[in-house]
Amino acid sequence: MAKGLLMTYALWAVGGPAGLHHLYLGRDSHALLWMLTLGGGGLGWLWEFWMLPSFVAQANRAQEQRQGSGRGTPPLSLIRFVAQMIVGMYFGLVALISLSFMASFYIVGLPLAVGLGVLLVAAIGSQTSALKNTLGAAFLTSPIFYGRPIAILPISLGASITAQKHRRYKPSVGSETLSVRLYRLGLAYLAFTGPLVHGVLCDTAVTLSYAADTLGSFLSWFSFFPLLGRLLESVLLLPFRAWTLLVGDHGINSSYFQEWEKLYEFVHSFQDEKHQLALQVFGLSEGATKEEIHGRYRELVKTWHPDHNRHQMEEAQRRFLEIQAAYEVLRQPRKPRGSWRSSATINTFNRVLGLPWWSSG
Repeated sequence: MAKGLLMTYALWAVGGPAGLHHLYLGRDSHALLWMLTLGGGGLGWLWEFWMLPSFVAQANRAQEQRQGSGRGTPPLSLIRFVAQMIVGMYFGLVALISLSFMASFYIVGLPLAVGLGVLLVAAIGSQTSALKNTLGAAFLTSPIFYGRPIAILPISLGASITAQKHRRYKPSVGSETLSVRLYRLGLAYLAFTGPLVHGVLCDTAVTLSYAADTLGSFLSWFSFFPLLGRLLESVLLLPFRAWTLLVGDHGINSSYFQEWEKLYEFVHSFQDEKHQLALQVFGLSEGATKEEIHGRYRELVKTWHPDHNRHQMEEAQRRFLEIQAAYEVLRQPRKPRGSWRSSATINTFNRVLGLPWWSSG
């Protein structure tokens, strides 16, 4: 049955962020992606307004495309590659927040989550990619930055490159009933949101701690790369710019900006608390140098290494892991407390929001 452009636009307007128009067109992977990201943060949903005619045309000639799907290779797409990277990192962040308490998470859980995010984007439209190769690349790159949230970056990069290398057209398949498709989408949606919802409802404090720890560690990595940090700020602020274009709110001190600042302050305060606890473990005071931290670390490791404390193995293992965790916190660079309100940062906000430079005053 041919798909109608008018019906597609109606579903896009009514339930676009939930992917109803993609479900109508048979683009189940795209529909699931929109369900899990609310239409790509709203920006992807707005951008699709101009893409719907091509989506409808593609859906109506799907049978002809499938008949020729075994020949040739789809062209390279920079947009698809970037989307694979972003969605893979997004899936990894959600997994870090909701599942990082599991044993062997960084070996199994994290690469699996990132790889599935990359494969979801790779399967949008008439294309797909090799499941085994993409997941294999994710697992092989998972030891890079093992145990740190930033590990999602090389995992997503490796999986995205592999997915592009093994891209192909989807094979010809018979039509499925709507109930079967909805059942499959429902299971995928629950698999993604279930652990996160359970953590938020049943263990809110721990989930918030994981979220703050993950976000803070991830953002702190960009202190080594100022240009990437500014680019990340710009990307995170794009929803604010879209909002100001829609409602005309140009106040830098608006409630929306204040809510964002509260989130940043929460993450920053959580990182401060972790830093203070790490100093207590090392018996050092604020302002300790890198040499003092490293020297104290070597002393404590020698003292509490399990091989040197076989008479109190359980206590030694606990203290040894505590020392390792504290050292990881203390070796990370810290931004000044007022960096968020600095003129440079606010000027970045002004540029992204389209405000004049003097608004920072």
